[in-house]
Amino acid sequence: MRFPLWKYGLIILVTVASLIYSLPNLYPDEPAIQISGASASVPADQAVMERATTALNVAGIAFHDAEVQEKGILVRVDTAETQLKAQDAVRRALGDSYVVALNLAQTTPDWLKALGAGPMKLGLDLRGGVHFMLEVDMAKALEQRQESYVTDIKAKFREKKLAYRAVAEREQGFELKFASADDRLKAVDYVKLEFPEFTQVQREADGAFLVDLTFRPEKLREITDYAVNQNLTTIRNRVNELGVAESVVQRQGASRIVVELPGVQDTAEAKRILGRTASLEFRFVDWDHNGEAVSGVAPPGTELIPFKSGADAPVLLQKRKIVTGERVVNAQSGFDEFSNPQVNISLDSRGGKLMADATRDNVGKLMAVVFVESKQKTRVVTNAEGKQVEMRETFVEKNVINRATIQSMLGSQFRITGLDSPAEAAELALLLRAGALAAPMYFVEERTVGPSLGQENIDKGVLSTQVGFAMVAIFMVLFYKGFGLIANFALFLNVAILMAVMGAMGAALSLPGIAGIVLTVGMAVDANVLIYERIREELARGMTPQASIMAGYDRAFVTILDSNLTTLIVAVILFAVGSGPVKGFAVTLSIGILSSMFTAITVTRAIVNLVYGGNRRVTKLSI
Repeated sequence: MRFPLWKYGLIILVTVASLIYSLPNLYPDEPAIQISGASASVPADQAVMERATTALNVAGIAFHDAEVQEKGILVRVDTAETQLKAQDAVRRALGDSYVVALNLAQTTPDWLKALGAGPMKLGLDLRGGVHFMLEVDMAKALEQRQESYVTDIKAKFREKKLAYRAVAEREQGFELKFASADDRLKAVDYVKLEFPEFTQVQREADGAFLVDLTFRPEKLREITDYAVNQNLTTIRNRVNELGVAESVVQRQGASRIVVELPGVQDTAEAKRILGRTASLEFRFVDWDHNGEAVSGVAPPGTELIPFKSGADAPVLLQKRKIVTGERVVNAQSGFDEFSNPQVNISLDSRGGKLMADATRDNVGKLMAVVFVESKQKTRVVTNAEGKQVEMRETFVEKNVINRATIQSMLGSQFRITGLDSPAEAAELALLLRAGALAAPMYFVEERTVGPSLGQENIDKGVLSTQVGFAMVAIFMVLFYKGFGLIANFALFLNVAILMAVMGAMGAALSLPGIAGIVLTVGMAVDANVLIYERIREELARGMTPQASIMAGYDRAFVTILDSNLTTLIVAVILFAVGSGPVKGFAVTLSIGILSSMFTAITVTRAIVNLVYGGNRRVTKLSI
């Protein structure tokens, strides 16, 4: 009946740490609105906070705190209803230059924050928010890939001096037209070697020699997967960069993406956040017209795009894109040799090859960098009932960032200059790192989970946990007396460890997660029941109390390990193959199993040793 001193130290350390890091969950978040600039060049400072608070005072909306933080301005209010009214009033006062988002502000004391302690984050079903399902336009993804292939095939034919009449797009492939059978034969052999992703069919029509190229099925699947995965990465990066906590962005099926944004109640605002993906286009300035439109009208094959600053006249560019933002693999802001802001761009190998091919023979000509961004504009109109409502319209904005002469052939790495400020350079780099959409997406489903419903879920979940804990505790005391009290303390510590670990991990607690906690409460005492029943059996056989305790813990350990290990395996499988709520259940169950084994075996044995161990003469056990 001796217990190692280091185990007592470990138990004390775990107990103290668990209590400290689970304490923040006793301080619930409160409603707030967060104000940030629509772009990096728009500051959210003290003056903006004064405009916002003035608008709230004029509207008669109560708030109890406002502060300028690193990520913007945070204004705290009392209720969710007040939060929505405050957002509407501030948004109208500040206009489209600022993003006014719903948020939840922590009330955790500073001393706990200094220790790195924070509450468990809540999922969509508990905190409220918006749920979207988006579908990727696969036809457009294929069309964009075909455009790239047309440019590539023509460039390859010119490089190898292969004569051809035309390269035209067709359904899931291309049509190559040649003037003679010999030209076609040379091209067929080259295409077979250089583009093995196509199947070929030769035919003749109207005196021309044709080759139909069709994407192989595996290549079509690759294009589909690339489009979905690229869009998935882009949306996830943009949501993360915008600071929406505990968001869920995951693929569903072949072409759909599910997005859940906890804490965001404005569907239109959430759509705007998702739509703020930006990209670059590198194009040549149209040299046939010296970059100027004819009588203000862009000739065929060209496009007139304004400068971002608005100081210079619009630039006439070729419609053909050399490289787009989807080829950007990295972007970092910095300064050039004259201390002017710049963005250092790195392209993938394919993008570097396209850039090199395009600039090799065009040294001395002008190339422009076009910044493309999806935006929304808001208008306040009066409806048929005489009420003022907000109307949002989505549009694509294109601006020329800079226009420079090509001094030498460019490759995978180069820089963009002509930016107005370091903040603008940093934002451009951020948006490019987030990536470009590989294909358009459409909202096929959207729903809002209100904060009141989330609070109702929390209340019911807490109540179910309390009832489960109380019934288990009463059962243990009635059946196992003093040993039952020890098991109840271990059960309390188990829940504290579970909450502390989830808070430290940053895992989101969902309604199925609460179910996992309730299940853990029931399973946690299962090990103690096995141990205590074994002790009773040994007492009935005539063993001494201390020998019965040792036998109970030692012989029940293998059974406890086997039963918990099999459950843990199931939890790991659920986490690996499940999604969303299933993962939340698996996480809480896994942590609960590991912590319950520690508390049920190690913690209870340490307490039992303190009570009955050492040199004490024990004649009776309270079991």
